[in-house]
Amino acid sequence: MSFPDSCLAAAARLLDACRTRGIRLVTAESCTGGLVAGCLTEHAGASAVVDRGFIVYDNRAKIELLGVSPATLETFGAVSEACARELVKGALARSSCGLALAATGIAGPGGGTPEKPVGLVHLAAGRRDGLILHRRCLFAGDRRAVRLAAVEALLALGLEALTAPLPAPTAASTGSELNRADG
Repeated sequence: MSFPDSCLAAAARLLDACRTRGIRLVTAESCTGGLVAGCLTEHAGASAVVDRGFIVYDNRAKIELLGVSPATLETFGAVSEACARELVKGALARSSCGLALAATGIAGPGGGTPEKPVGLVHLAAGRRDGLILHRRCLFAGDRRAVRLAAVEALLALGLEALTAPLPAPTAASTGSELNRADG
């Protein structure tokens, strides 16, 4: 697949930021089916940053490979913030990477419902220190357009997570305990 220039530019920015910080990354992809890793590895030298990718299209793969809770899938479904966050946590737990990117959604043309329409994608990017950022996106277009929009948005979210400051300690924290926004 050829990637739009905007996706390749987003990948280059993330790779450069990771390389500068000495951070390796892992992907956990459902609806994007490996396109995030593919876009990153279009760039020469990506192997200095990209460690591995998990394609977990089926719910069973999400459970077996990344430890997504069956209860999460039953309660919220695979296309949910809860699932995206668990994908990030599972990818970090099963690698030595400092950054994880996850995408789960409905690319279409079928599979949508009024509550979860075609084009709905949950993205998450998280760091080993516990910070996880989430975005709920509703992309327009055909299957290819939805998937490529998700790739570009996830690469941008990864850069945002990578450069976000550490969560501030709370008044009740002691030394190493931080109030993290990882739900």
